[in-house]
Amino acid sequence: MSKAKGGEAPTTSGLVVSGFGRHYVVESDEGVRTICHPRGKKSLCVVGDRVRWQITGDEGVIEELEPRRNLLFRQDEWKTKAFAANLDQVLVMVASEPVFSESQLARALIAAESAGIAASILLNKADLPQIAAARDRLKPYVEMGYSVLEIALKAQPEASRAVLNPLMAGRASLVLGPSGTGKSTLINLLAPDARAQVGEVSQALNSGRHTTTSTQWYWLDAERRTGLIDSPGFQEFGLKQVDAQKLPALMPDLRDASTRCRFYNCTHRQEPGCGVREALAQGAISESRYRIYGEIRQELEGTRW
Repeated sequence: MSKAKGGEAPTTSGLVVSGFGRHYVVESDEGVRTICHPRGKKSLCVVGDRVRWQITGDEGVIEELEPRRNLLFRQDEWKTKAFAANLDQVLVMVASEPVFSESQLARALIAAESAGIAASILLNKADLPQIAAARDRLKPYVEMGYSVLEIALKAQPEASRAVLNPLMAGRASLVLGPSGTGKSTLINLLAPDARAQVGEVSQALNSGRHTTTSTQWYWLDAERRTGLIDSPGFQEFGLKQVDAQKLPALMPDLRDASTRCRFYNCTHRQEPGCGVREALAQGAISESRYRIYGEIRQELEGTRW
């Protein structure tokens, strides 16, 4: 605990566990949650941030944002959406049904790579017949080194728990994915008191209307060492924060191949001696991955592919 300027109440460190506009819920090291507002007009905090804050009556004021280890966000031409900060890993959730968007999956993984955060893929509904097709679509990701973990949250809850618990123990994990993949089922399985934790937030804000559309931190153990962060489903995933020339370095299957290009600034379109197109011709890079690379590169450069 440190003393604020001008003899004001001392500030203390806390964890941001949810946020709605300029309202944040900050949890003290003792586990007490308080609704807080940032000092000034800017709202720069996200779930997972550590902040310095102080009590003012029944609420609190956030005085300072502590340095972040990392920040996962997406950015399009109009706005930036931050998911969470200080993460140990990102778990990108897909399912055998409905058919998942490989473009969305690739973009989430690129964002994690760009932020320096480890990522794994959770493949839910492994009990359904469509699992074979989903596995086939994910083969390139297994081959490039991503861990793909199969679960069946509703059909095999205990087996799924046995897969997930070691993966998440002692870590801060963000579960990311579109609606319909089973994120709510996962949260209810791993955090039995999730409703109570959300209820605390709703009571603090005197409103429950935000609880299904805002990012939320859940503790999975009584010791508060294992954190699960749930973020709303997304339809679009812009990557405007990525330098177009550095994009191949964020895609493991293109990364090595791009080092074999004749030209250092190769775009992997038509240049002679392109290591990426050579790997594509040899089957080391899949057609779908090359297409996704082209789509993202076109967005970043504002040019036609």
